[in-house]
Amino acid sequence: MPRAHFSVGTPIDTVSYLLTNSGGSIMARVRGFGELEASIMDRLWNRDPDADTTVRDIFDELSTERHIAYTTVMSTMDNLHSKGWLSRERDGKAYRYRPTLTREEHSARLMLEALSGGGRSEAILSHFVAQIDAEESADLRAALRRLARKSGR
Repeated sequence: MPRAHFSVGTPIDTVSYLLTNSGGSIMARVRGFGELEASIMDRLWNRDPDADTTVRDIFDELSTERHIAYTTVMSTMDNLHSKGWLSRERDGKAYRYRPTLTREEHSARLMLEALSGGGRSEAILSHFVAQIDAEESADLRAALRRLARKSGR
């Protein structure tokens, strides 16, 4: 099976594509986002985390890459809000949106879902660790050391 390699900051639609097209399950997309949702979330995550974004902002970006209706973007962002992925505040007749989680928090949530999705945790983690490269392994060890220091272990 091909190795699905991606790092922090890889666009979520790319991660979903790699997972679903490299031997991973189509459930990776279901647990994450649909294609348009992923594209919208990527654009929001690539902005200043304190900046609010309108449907028009996202539509203007998307429409340079594909033929898409403003109402499709509006409905998708409304759905992301309903699902809890976006917060919003009214600004006149429009809304200003902001992600409720960072890209990294979302990725961690997906990893946790995969870990709790069935099977033995030890085996799942072993398979995961076997697929990461030396740099990712060093990052993982550093994160574990930080957590151990923080918890006093």
